[in-house]
Amino acid sequence: MKPQIGITEEHLKKSIAILSSILANEMTLYIKLRKFHWNVSGESFMELHKLFEGQYRQLEESIDEIAERISKLGGKTIGTMKEFSDLTVLKESPHQYPAQKDMLKELLADHETVIVHLRKDVDLSAQENKDAGTADFLTGLMESHETMSWTLRRYLD
Repeated sequence: MKPQIGITEEHLKKSIAILSSILANEMTLYIKLRKFHWNVSGESFMELHKLFEGQYRQLEESIDEIAERISKLGGKTIGTMKEFSDLTVLKESPHQYPAQKDMLKELLADHETVIVHLRKDVDLSAQENKDAGTADFLTGLMESHETMSWTLRRYLD
């Protein structure tokens, strides 16, 4: 049954497409955080190990909320690595295991890329798709990434 929530079917489809792309970005960043969590080493090993774990756990919650938002809007949620890979704007680095500082830089760049895209998606959701709920949801997600990127930036100052 299609939702009758005051948003046209066309706008719902556009919101679902935006959310699917965001989900792909979150999953890609989640996987990268896991990889770095498993492979970090050096002087600040335990601190960064815990930092990366905290961030991927935060993303776990966001990922589930994004998937549920897609469902609330009447969509089907993507769920394969191929689908995530096809939709993400983030780059992976197979077979590369950077040093601590490079891990932090890469994660910071990814968070900032996500923030830039979310900022655009908030405006699209509110203005073009007339979907205030998704715009509000994405604003909260963007703020979460701003906090995570701020934390990473502090390590690099």
